[in-house]
Amino acid sequence: MTIETPTATPHDSSNEPVFTTGMLVGGKWRAGSETFTDLNPATGQPLAEIASGTGADIDDAVKAARAALNGVWKQTPGVQRGKLLNKIADLIERDGEYLARLEALDIGKPVAQPGMLDIPNAAATFRHFAGWADKIQGQTIPTAGAMGQPTLSYTVREPIGVIGAIVPWNTPLMIAAWKIAPALAAGNTLVVKPAEDAPLSILHLATLITEAGVPDGVVNVVPGLGATAGQALVEHPDVDKISFTGSPEVGRRIGATAAQTFKRVVLELGGKSPQIIFGDANVEAAIGGSAMGLFFNQGEVCAAGTRILVHRSIYEQVVEGLAGAASAQVLGDPFDPATSIGSLINKKQQDSVLGYIEEGKAEGARLVAGGDSGQAEGFFVRPTIFADVDNSMKIAQEEIFGPVGVVIPFDTEAEAIEIANATPYGLAASIWTSNVSTAHRVAGEIRAGAVWVNGWAAIDPALPWGGMKTSGVGRELGYAGILANTEEKVITIVL
Repeated sequence: MTIETPTATPHDSSNEPVFTTGMLVGGKWRAGSETFTDLNPATGQPLAEIASGTGADIDDAVKAARAALNGVWKQTPGVQRGKLLNKIADLIERDGEYLARLEALDIGKPVAQPGMLDIPNAAATFRHFAGWADKIQGQTIPTAGAMGQPTLSYTVREPIGVIGAIVPWNTPLMIAAWKIAPALAAGNTLVVKPAEDAPLSILHLATLITEAGVPDGVVNVVPGLGATAGQALVEHPDVDKISFTGSPEVGRRIGATAAQTFKRVVLELGGKSPQIIFGDANVEAAIGGSAMGLFFNQGEVCAAGTRILVHRSIYEQVVEGLAGAASAQVLGDPFDPATSIGSLINKKQQDSVLGYIEEGKAEGARLVAGGDSGQAEGFFVRPTIFADVDNSMKIAQEEIFGPVGVVIPFDTEAEAIEIANATPYGLAASIWTSNVSTAHRVAGEIRAGAVWVNGWAAIDPALPWGGMKTSGVGRELGYAGILANTEEKVITIVL
């Protein structure tokens, strides 16, 4: 198949593809001494050679961030920071179509999806935290005094400092916004490392941050490999916090390394989210919503609802409906309006997902849809549904990160809750029911950072985001995002 490419930035009338491929350090763009190849996952063909940051590049970026933190950014009042964040949001909206095309090209997702979710959410995130920038307050705390003398005690919230933000490849622009916007609102500076599999939209975002007038060194963007640029960022002694979204395996290593210098960490590490469909649910809506939770972004979503728990009274109806929804998906060119499922990010991920499918067959699960790649070129996997799955099976316990769902029957509410919680993960969950008491009762029992009722992925920048258990530690977004990017200082004056 023929895959389209963006022919130019929105401000370039040339017919040649235009990608930002360097690194932004201290407000200046530089080429790297090394490069890596960014592939188009829908074809497996090269897109661009991207600058690959070294330890020296990371050191330069951290020094630039520290200088800006102690200099111009420290002198920038919250109201001005808010104006800059709003300007970034304006520019994201201006370049929204181009950004959506970059993400479709770099990740393999249908172009309508970033246009529908990722780009609007990124702009909304910058706007939300623009509103917080001049409203970060402490409090006055009455005490009994000190050694017989009255005191005045109050708190202030100060920036943590230099923050290292490591962004994943599945929704890079949106998650970069989740990390950058609250950090800037709170007065921090950043070094951002995009994922090597999908750096293009974040590199364009860096040009927009510069265009908005954010001072040099406040936001530095260094693409590179995790083992070099990422490791150097986590190990750097002058980085005060690491915000990472990715796999539990890498998150464990980051947490252990960060502990050596007592860095603050926020780790969002994926999930194996349940979708519980009760017998009184609107079955048609539950099937459609559950399918979206399975297949959106090819299932490469940390909150993907991949375990479908169904009351036995409607079990076969839901299995049949999900199998039909899977078979109705159209694989292909991300820029074809008919396409609803794009490619996975790379060959390694494709092999991993196909390996899980073979594991499910071997474990005795009933394959009712999909089960293979479905395309001769690119890194595709057809949407796949397994029925009659036991929750102890590997395909029910491990994060597959692809368009693979497992359907598990239950008989009672207590059994549904037990199965839903019987996983190492705890990021999100969906509950499908028409009974408001059931909804509140079950939501209260599910161990997950977010629970959605009669829907999936009802996210908003005002709502905290993060998980429990293996899904990570800490929160992003909402007021929790401000708390996660500030330190509380107590000041006491003896009167």
